[in-house]
Amino acid sequence: MTAVNNSEAAPVARFADPAGLGLAGFGITTLILSLANSNLVPGAASGVFGMALFYGGIAQVIAGIWEFANKNTFGATAFTSYGAFWLAFWFLADTGQKLEADAVGTFLLGWTIFTLYMTFAAIKTNLVILLVFIALTLTFLFLTIGAWGSGNDAMTHIGGYLGILTAILALYGSFATVINSTWKRVVLPVVPAK
Repeated sequence: MTAVNNSEAAPVARFADPAGLGLAGFGITTLILSLANSNLVPGAASGVFGMALFYGGIAQVIAGIWEFANKNTFGATAFTSYGAFWLAFWFLADTGQKLEADAVGTFLLGWTIFTLYMTFAAIKTNLVILLVFIALTLTFLFLTIGAWGSGNDAMTHIGGYLGILTAILALYGSFATVINSTWKRVVLPVVPAK
């Protein structure tokens, strides 16, 4: 009998895959705000603040920290950053500050730039995550244009519809992560990068 060389053994994950939690927190919070931005449910914005703090914010930051522990730089950066986005969104809304349109546009521009470069990194993840980042980049771009100057409701509404698409893709990614892990086989494909 020979001893097993632990360096050649398959690595054991320290935590379960936090993507199910992170994508759900992101997807549901994005869906609620996007229903308001698209003007499909104008009053939905008032319901997003608690979600932005707890599920979109805190839960995603926790998922990001788990990704750091799992040595997943992409997941850690994405979940922690978008968790911070939702916390900042909650803070700005909760403090009751009346922000200038250009300040909101600049805030969104920063997130557009961040999301764009994360989209290039997402090419090496899987098709679902890549599609989430493409849709999110477009969402932020249209919301940025809609916020600047005197505001452009048509651009904001388009951003809202793109946000709904982003949320649906993120929720599919969450569902696939949870169902595939629970059933221990691929039930919902995500098409891994090659």
